[in-house]
Amino acid sequence: MAFYRLEPWGSHYDDLRAGVVASMIGNVHRDHKKRAKPFGDLEFISWNDHARGSRDAGPILLGDADSQSDLIARMMFPPRT
Repeated sequence: MAFYRLEPWGSHYDDLRAGVVASMIGNVHRDHKKRAKPFGDLEFISWNDHARGSRDAGPILLGDADSQSDLIARMMFPPRT
C-alpha cells in the first residue's frame, strides 16, 4: 500500500502517462495561430469525455444508506467483465 502511494499503477495511470506523451507530441505539432492554448494530457484520453460531462454534476445521494454504500463500492471497484 505504501509503494502504491509513491508509485501508483493500473490502467488509469497508464492512460494518463500515455496522455502526457500524446499531448507533448500534439503541442510540438500544433498551429499556434489556430490554437493558442496548449493541449492538456486529459484531452487525449478517451474515457475523459465521459468524466468531462459529469464534472459539473452534483453528488449522487440516495435515500437508503445501504444503497449509497453499494453505489460507492461499485464506482470505486467496478465488476470485472
